[in-house]
Amino acid sequence: QVQLAESGGGSVQSGGSLRLSCAASGRTFTIDTMGWFRQAPGKEREWVGAISWRGGSTYYAASVKGRFSISRDLAKNAVYLQMNSLTPLDTAIYYCAARTNIARTSTIISESGYDDWGQGTQVTVSA
Repeated sequence: QVQLAESGGGSVQSGGSLRLSCAASGRTFTIDTMGWFRQAPGKEREWVGAISWRGGSTYYAASVKGRFSISRDLAKNAVYLQMNSLTPLDTAIYYCAARTNIARTSTIISESGYDDWGQGTQVTVSA
């Protein structure tokens, strides 16, 4: 399995930016895809985006496309989520997740498509 640890969350005013980091350890050579999700209180976990671990191809939810960008550093076993033009609607706990079982039929936009999860980091955007 893969262990994941998010960092970089905090409070920011509307229109501001934050960059989240996710450090992976353990069997990182098994990673196929790294995803970012977010969850606001009382709401379902929502897919934000994903990146192919080896190829670096990125995919984004329509709600964040053009504002958020995902990157990864293979040498550091890390993935990043750069968030710009933040609004209060972006307030949530943000999680990174690793897809290691390529036999899964679930897609990368579903939480069931991932095998390992971080603990999450809080992002709060004030008006």
